[in-house]
Amino acid sequence: MLLTVDLICEARAQAPITEDEIQAICEMVLAEEGVTRPCYLSLSIVDDEEIRSYNEEWRGIDAVTDVISLECERPDDPDLAEGEPCELGDIILAPAFIEAQSGRYATTFADEFRLLLIHGLLHLLGYDHLEDDEAEVMEAREDELVRKAHTDAPISHVVLTRHREGED
Repeated sequence: MLLTVDLICEARAQAPITEDEIQAICEMVLAEEGVTRPCYLSLSIVDDEEIRSYNEEWRGIDAVTDVISLECERPDDPDLAEGEPCELGDIILAPAFIEAQSGRYATTFADEFRLLLIHGLLHLLGYDHLEDDEAEVMEAREDELVRKAHTDAPISHVVLTRHREGED
């Protein structure tokens, strides 16, 4: 599998992990999910105002958030020819919000960022957490993948309710 990550990092936004680690985590998730076709991924690291703007435009929610995923194609799409590259979509991450959030969940900034990178990529691969049964599946998968990706102190169980807070 070949993965091309188009990383855009705004001047006011700083990721807590390196571009090489971002690439490695994305490749690990795709490999663990059994993706073998070449894929493209757009990854934007933005400030709080920028993600608020995207959140309002794409989700109709005028608030800052940690991650937004915008799906384009799935690797298992039957309309893609064999070997044809897949345009996974876009992941937008807000590191300032993620860093503040890490304190609430007793994780490190880097590990919270890793979690949300994985979370965003799983959304592009078809996972969701709107319904309780879907959330349980996604949460269990995140737990597995976060354990494989972390390099700081061990992370406890992921609590997906953080991604459902404020949703009614």
